[in-house]
Amino acid sequence: MADIGAFGESVVNVGLTRRLDHMDRVNELDDASVPFRFDVHALIFSDDAVSLERVLHQDFECRRGNRCNARREFFHTTPAEVRDALARHAGQHPLESHEEPDVPEWRASTRAS
Repeated sequence: MADIGAFGESVVNVGLTRRLDHMDRVNELDDASVPFRFDVHALIFSDDAVSLERVLHQDFECRRGNRCNARREFFHTTPAEVRDALARHAGQHPLESHEEPDVPEWRASTRAS
């Protein structure tokens, strides 16, 4: 996930959810006092999501946005780099991804100025 209006184009959240509808978690993050809604760039279903998340965090550890709080899962990277890491580590799991953010609210606000 990314929120280019709040964090810029090269900050991505790499996290997991156990919710039946992943958008429930995305919507919770949207309520976290960020100016724009998060954009989901990749979605993967995994039998071992905890291990997959851990290895992705290890891949991007040197780019962690908050080194004091590991629970903040934001990394200075791009959706394409995360997609490539998912492809390396996730094997045959189904993967949906897109690189270009939708961000309609952010685009509308930048046109207004």
